[in-house]
Amino acid sequence: MRSFLVTVAAVTTLVLAGCSETMNTNNSNSAMTNSNQTASPAKQSSATLTQGDRAFLNEAAAGGMAEVEMGRLAAQKGQNPDVKRFGERMVTDHSKVNDELKQLAARKGVTVPGTPSAEQKEEMDKLAKLSGAAFDRQYMKLMVADHDTDVKGFKEQASNASDSDVKSFVSKTLPTLEEHQKMAHEIAGKLK
Repeated sequence: MRSFLVTVAAVTTLVLAGCSETMNTNNSNSAMTNSNQTASPAKQSSATLTQGDRAFLNEAAAGGMAEVEMGRLAAQKGQNPDVKRFGERMVTDHSKVNDELKQLAARKGVTVPGTPSAEQKEEMDKLAKLSGAAFDRQYMKLMVADHDTDVKGFKEQASNASDSDVKSFVSKTLPTLEEHQKMAHEIAGKLK
């Protein structure tokens, strides 16, 4: 999630590849509609999302999964009680948001990743090798960076989202991310 722009670029590339298929599907759907047949609601909804909205949903899904997995790790390995509680909170809050995001994506005909990105998995592997105070400091450092990036990305999406349902999801989720951001900064400050 720290490399939000890199991941968005990668996702955008994948989305562009998928757009060609969507365009073919839309052409087929147009032909079917002309034959008095209608396209499925999922295909119609999917066609209305911009590339930016699709990329955002994909990035948010991968990032949310990473937050949950790292949160589980912190709940298990954290030494500091605040770090453990923060990890538990990440599991609870991001699991709920991930479920909402998956439902939104499904309604829009977008398949989002069910796992963190390769870069996020690499960060988790490095984190898993740490223990004690070193784990706590590194986890909170990651959480500060991730939530700073997330809040910035969600604020940008709040302004740029074309789809009203995506915009609504962003508006609903942003206060939780801002709360996580504040907590992460406070806990990280205590661990120095």
